[in-house]
Amino acid sequence: MPDMDYWPTSRLLSTAARLVELGWNERLRPLGLTYPTVLTLDAVADAGPISPGKLAESIRVQAQTMGPLLTRLESRGFIRREVNRFDRRSQLVSITELGLELLNQSHGQENTVLEGIDLDSESLREELIAIVRDTKIN
Repeated sequence: MPDMDYWPTSRLLSTAARLVELGWNERLRPLGLTYPTVLTLDAVADAGPISPGKLAESIRVQAQTMGPLLTRLESRGFIRREVNRFDRRSQLVSITELGLELLNQSHGQENTVLEGIDLDSESLREELIAIVRDTKIN
């Protein structure tokens, strides 16, 4: 194992995030979900009908990344896309009952990914929230 004592904090954070995502994907596989699908379903459930562009912005991915993901979610019956009645050139995405049910099941898996590691430090949470909120990607 590499000597992580000399790694910059950003590399430690990136590696930890990747490991958590891999753990999540393992736990979510039986539900037919992945970490990106849960993020997307969560954002749609929170926002209600939302445009794909706003959805991509809310979960901080490129808009072109959103199309294939929404197609997969729609084909599995987790979301539906409808023409925006105020702007017929655009669509609105909403979550289905099945999507909501699976999302709720996925939430039960969240806290099991890192069982045995105490991550409930309020200062760690505050720092992570600040990183997510304040980091701007060009």
